[in-house]
Amino acid sequence: MDRDWIATARTLSEALPYLQRYTGAVVVVKFGGNAMGDDEAMAEFARDIVLMRQVGMNPVVVHGGGPMINDMLKKLGIESEWVRGKRVTDKATVEVVEMILSGLVNKRIVQAINDQGGRAVGISGKDDDLMVCEADDPELGFVGKPVEMNVQIVRDLYNAGLIPVIAPVATGVADNETFNVNGDTAAGAIAGALQADRLLLLTDVAGVKNKQGEVITQLTPEDVAALIEDGTIAGGMIPKVETALQAVKEGVRAVVIVDGRVANACLLELFTEHGAGSMIRSTIPRVLPRGR
Repeated sequence: MDRDWIATARTLSEALPYLQRYTGAVVVVKFGGNAMGDDEAMAEFARDIVLMRQVGMNPVVVHGGGPMINDMLKKLGIESEWVRGKRVTDKATVEVVEMILSGLVNKRIVQAINDQGGRAVGISGKDDDLMVCEADDPELGFVGKPVEMNVQIVRDLYNAGLIPVIAPVATGVADNETFNVNGDTAAGAIAGALQADRLLLLTDVAGVKNKQGEVITQLTPEDVAALIEDGTIAGGMIPKVETALQAVKEGVRAVVIVDGRVANACLLELFTEHGAGSMIRSTIPRVLPRGR
């Protein structure tokens, strides 16, 4: 018999305790980075999400879309103002942000999941007042910080057998306000409000690295604080780990910063001993995966 088939059967068999552990689990996946612009990578991601749903998990997808927003602003000739290296989101910009995130990007992901046999529905943070924001920094305009979460709509969708795909556009406290929310921040807030079992932050890096450049597979919040203090965690990784810490504080069981460039990264992380990134959790589990 072909060795590949035997290896496949063994892999499926070894996945059993993990499949049992995650039956009924709510897993929020932040999707972004290079994979979004690549049809093949998008299809592979969609297949992973459909498989997660098929084996009894409740996946919730939250996405970003920065590069597509930049492209459209350029096409429309909308000049951006920058403060401390961050884009100011004025009224004209936030309209483009909503158009691209809630329209083009959201529906592309929904379509990819449906093409793989899933049942996806796209919404934004505005639907049913899922995410209510105030300005994170008045100087940056309509960049939102979530202050109120109403996640019942997300539960209603996955309880009905659907896969929610959420654009990080939110409503404001005042009428007719629209806020752009950082994709990681939105995913963390949604995962926290759902008390999710897992938050997977897909990125274009291998994970949190130590001073030797090796990926650290398990971290506690205390480890993260120490690594930020001594400069080991720096730059763009800081907001990611801060999102992770906040989510853990709000009741998410574990957050994993996952290398989204790795094929089937979500499946590797959830269903194998290997894992595919850096896990941040308050305590190391006493009970390792086994049937409930």
